[in-house]
Amino acid sequence: MNEATASLKESVGRYGVWSVQLRSEDPEGATERAEAAAELEQLGYGAAWLGGNSAAGNAAPLIQATSRIVVGTSIQSIWEHKASEAAAGFAELEVSHPGRFVLGLGVSHGPRVEGYRRPYSTMVGYLDELDRAGMRSGHRVLAALGPKMLDLSRDRAAGAIPYLVTPEHTAQARERLGDGALLAPEFKVVLDSDPSRARATARAYLAMYLKLPNYTKNFLNLGFTEDDVAGGGSDRLIDAVFAWGDESTIRARVDAFHEAGADHVALQLVEDDMTRLPREGWRRLAALLT
Repeated sequence: MNEATASLKESVGRYGVWSVQLRSEDPEGATERAEAAAELEQLGYGAAWLGGNSAAGNAAPLIQATSRIVVGTSIQSIWEHKASEAAAGFAELEVSHPGRFVLGLGVSHGPRVEGYRRPYSTMVGYLDELDRAGMRSGHRVLAALGPKMLDLSRDRAAGAIPYLVTPEHTAQARERLGDGALLAPEFKVVLDSDPSRARATARAYLAMYLKLPNYTKNFLNLGFTEDDVAGGGSDRLIDAVFAWGDESTIRARVDAFHEAGADHVALQLVEDDMTRLPREGWRRLAALLT
């Protein structure tokens, strides 16, 4: 493990939040986003991961509003941001706030990218460009699901930030990565103990991801069936990729990722209204994780 990766592991801690809402560029919500980031830091979260094809510019206001929490992109699409621009954005934040920003990169999905082709080779080329621009591997992580991308996360980055996975995938990823690399899977939580209501909330949110072959292929590789990934997802699939229930049940589901080899778990709160910052939910989640 190199020094930069060791420092990153220590900085992000065991828990973080994953949020699309925090990466919003709506100027009217800027004050609330800054206040929310400061509260996340006070609650003890080690990192805030910004969804929705985010970049250094989305992270900067949150870093400026806080003093410790790490902010990462989860992910920045390599198709939509030039490597030179990504390196420059990182360098600017590293100068002003060293160690506070981590560049999470991903290849996105074929249905969402015009001209999508050879994602692995394209990622290799992108990392080559980052190297030439002077960005060290210890400050970047990859959204890796399959073996080849996990190997790349180990060899050319600080580690992996897999999205929409299970503890079984985490165990496989840890074996592939070895002990040194950061492994920080995302995990979805519904703070509801009613089975029908919780699964309905989860299923409505999962439906859009089941249209993306990267995820459905990974589920099939993990032993789920075509029936599991149809119709918004079977109860079996929902219960595997979402935590719901009482506090002890949710805590046990999160702990399972650490037991499988995760260093850090990025927790995404899923609610019926995904347009607002789930600040009360983050408080409840922080309380049950202590």
